[in-house]
Amino acid sequence: MDLEDDTTILTTLKSFNSFISRPEHPQRLSEHSAGSGILQSQYKRSMELLEAAERVHSKNRYLQLDQEKKQMELSHKRARFELEKAASDSARDLEHEVDRNQELLTQIKKLEERAEERQRLEEQNNILEMRLERHNLQGDYDPVKTRVLHLKVNPTAIAKQERQQEVEALRQEVTRLRDLVRSLQSGGAVGHSQDDTHNPSFSLSLAPSKEVLDLRKQMESSELRNQRLKEVFQRKIQEFRTVCYVLTGYQIDITTENQYRLTSVYAEHMDDSLLFKKSGPAGPGSNGSMQLMETEFSKTLGEMVALHLHHQKSIPAFLSAVTLDLFSRQTTV
Repeated sequence: MDLEDDTTILTTLKSFNSFISRPEHPQRLSEHSAGSGILQSQYKRSMELLEAAERVHSKNRYLQLDQEKKQMELSHKRARFELEKAASDSARDLEHEVDRNQELLTQIKKLEERAEERQRLEEQNNILEMRLERHNLQGDYDPVKTRVLHLKVNPTAIAKQERQQEVEALRQEVTRLRDLVRSLQSGGAVGHSQDDTHNPSFSLSLAPSKEVLDLRKQMESSELRNQRLKEVFQRKIQEFRTVCYVLTGYQIDITTENQYRLTSVYAEHMDDSLLFKKSGPAGPGSNGSMQLMETEFSKTLGEMVALHLHHQKSIPAFLSAVTLDLFSRQTTV
């Protein structure tokens, strides 16, 4: 039964009690005296039951409200526990994330320090390599690693001297034979030289035509020997150019008289070359005899020209700097 319905019934019973409690006419009182006592007894009994029911209902309502309150408190505690747990987990995750970020920052800092150290070492290495190359170009060497042998009898010098003597002898022989041919063709007398008197195969008693043929054969033989010597010289020159190209990194070509074109092995374009002109007699250790001519490639080397040629006055240092610059461009790409 609902509380509102109980209140309505209780109000109705109270109104009925007020009605029957009013004083009535003496005539009616006697008529209803017996029934009135019964009704009052029933009414009191009903009131007692209603009051008891109201107390029970109020107690039940109180217990229900108390139970709902406890359930709400329990729900609040559970929700607060869940929130505290979630907050604790979030705080722990945040702390772990902060620690991990700190570790990452430390690793990044170490990597940056290593990169700076590596760059510094590479710069020092490049400087040391440039210094070492400069010393090598100046003729310095490490006596611990490099062993220099000085030959008392240099085969190259001997071969060169013999070749020069042979060429000179051939030139003299060709000149003598040409003079002899001209004398025979003109019909004049042929004089005997000291070399002719010691040559048993030489005789003026031969007929002029046969002697001319022999002289021509000798000239052809001399020219053939000269041609072979030229071929040998050409091979040696080509071999020397190849060695210079491999050791110095520059191909040297003679364009015109006293002009030399240098092309680096690391050149980015075929037209990237340096042009030097010989302006005077070359002296030992002097660079004043060679002058750098302006080309499209040399225009891009203004700083190197100013430093190594104008300030330091060193062509080898300039060529080395150009080589290192071109080499670094290729390795960087």
